[in-house]
Amino acid sequence: MSNNSANHSHSSEKPKRPRRTFSEDFEWYAVNLVVNEGYTKADAARAVNVGCKTFRDWHAKFAPEPEPCGEDATADQLKEENKRLRKQHRQVRLT
Repeated sequence: MSNNSANHSHSSEKPKRPRRTFSEDFEWYAVNLVVNEGYTKADAARAVNVGCKTFRDWHAKFAPEPEPCGEDATADQLKEENKRLRKQHRQVRLT
């Protein structure tokens, strides 16, 4: 009696998909969905059929830096800017 259990364990594994590549124009188009069209990052990633991590990388590459809040900023705008700057500061400290 042979032991086939080792052979069966591989049959349930998903085969790896080939790595897809995208042009910079396509990546920019995808980021534009968030920057100018009002999509969330998750919705834009789904719309162009890529993972959220891939989309976040594209967004970091192409999205313009947000404008600093002005003197007439609301409390919510200031909180959002503070959150963004704290995150940016953490990232700089880690590099």
